[in-house]
Amino acid sequence: MTRKTINITIPTLSGKRAVVTGASDGMGLGIATRLAAADAEVIMPVRNPRKGEAAIATIRRTVPDANISLRSLDLSSLESVAALGDTLRDEGHPIHLLINNAGVMRPPNRQTTTDGFELQFGTNHLGHYGLTGLLLPVLLRAERPRVVTVSSNLHRMGRIDMSDPNWDHRRYFKWPAYGQSKLANLLFTRELARRAHDAGSSLVAVAAHPGNSATHLLPASADASGNHLVGQVMNWGNGLIAQSASAGALPQLYAATMPDVLPGEYFGPDGLFQLRGHPTRVGSSAAARDDDAARQLWQLSEELTGVAYVFD
Repeated sequence: MTRKTINITIPTLSGKRAVVTGASDGMGLGIATRLAAADAEVIMPVRNPRKGEAAIATIRRTVPDANISLRSLDLSSLESVAALGDTLRDEGHPIHLLINNAGVMRPPNRQTTTDGFELQFGTNHLGHYGLTGLLLPVLLRAERPRVVTVSSNLHRMGRIDMSDPNWDHRRYFKWPAYGQSKLANLLFTRELARRAHDAGSSLVAVAAHPGNSATHLLPASADASGNHLVGQVMNWGNGLIAQSASAGALPQLYAATMPDVLPGEYFGPDGLFQLRGHPTRVGSSAAARDDDAARQLWQLSEELTGVAYVFD
């Protein structure tokens, strides 16, 4: 199938430091590559060092003089999240851009993080909530820093049970649990933008989603369940109807770098059902615009992670 080339022009990011989670493959790798090509210093926190080194080698084939380095991070462990926060704060450099991109999708059964949280909620939301809060002091040292959190169109199927976010007392369903975590990403962004505004901070919190993009995430979730045939079918379907991972990265890159981006905005593809196309501002579900739910989720996240945000 012939696909139309989609691109954006990223302004120079010389002198700026960016942190991209989940940058060892897929869209995260594409995001890190484009930021490095724009002269940003790119920090790639990874769980698998060997995979991270391979990603750096891939980036250097495109951007030979890229200023990139690895750090250790497992978002499913609050201890690991805290260790990265300590490391980057101790380094003392302002962070101009944090892209909360990493995520897990549809594990084969209900799994938990190191801290006992449902895996998708704990990794996709709580891990990034904790990381952002721990990096807030160095984010606030930058001029007009940005936090971009990656959500999904599937946030529309999400509902958050504040009394049971980890599915301890109700029947577990993989897709609704994923939708809950992606809805949490949008509510987190909304509340972070509100808190930054109320504190008089220049921090810009925005969200983005890639549409239907050909990444490893969905087929890998099928393979993890032992259903390799389903994984192969999903790979075939991705090749047929999905846009490329590089195109899927564009809404996140737009949100991260364009000068017209405002706090609380949400970006995605402009095509039918936001599945593919050029990056544009998009709408979200009514549940994602619920300010009371955003405040409740924030309080719950603070209690579960022990991370409180302080805007100095």
